[in-house]
Amino acid sequence: MKNPLYLLLLIAFFTTSAYAQYEYDASVKHPYGQPNPEAPEQIKDYEAMIGSCNCKSTSRKQDGTWNDAEDMIWRWKYIMNGTAVQDETLKTDGSHSGSIRQYIKDSSRWYVHWFSTKTPSTKFPVWEGNKKDGKISLYKEQKAPNGMEGYFRLTFYDMSNTGYKWIGEWVDKTEKITYPTWKIECTRTED
Repeated sequence: MKNPLYLLLLIAFFTTSAYAQYEYDASVKHPYGQPNPEAPEQIKDYEAMIGSCNCKSTSRKQDGTWNDAEDMIWRWKYIMNGTAVQDETLKTDGSHSGSIRQYIKDSSRWYVHWFSTKTPSTKFPVWEGNKKDGKISLYKEQKAPNGMEGYFRLTFYDMSNTGYKWIGEWVDKTEKITYPTWKIECTRTED
């Protein structure tokens, strides 16, 4: 039989090593995780959103008018030991969606992989972009209904400790023509 002190030291070593490997993940003390100091500094671009917010989501109808606002919860957390960000929406109609957000230093851009219960997919749509002038803007190529080349642009703005706003809009390649199709306003409920 091995020395009991040796076994205790061995267990302590492996427990400490395993914890250090995940020290920035969600925990009792940090339920939404923490940014890993070894991650690119841009990991903090979403810092104002980390936590949970009550939101009002409004989308545009086919006729151009707006639907009534729908209540939803939007939760954000650091994942992958604080090197990426994940969000999820919980909607009153029973549909849900989410994203995995990774900043890739080589391209100096955020890449956002989106998924939804309403539109399950074997290949997730990807938006890419950056934070500039206090806004996070993400783009995915998309033609307008008339065939004009452009993007579907997602923008987070007015980000603070009390909440944030989001807008989804089609824009032409020059971004001079914009057509909003979806907007969300969020108020913080938890940190």
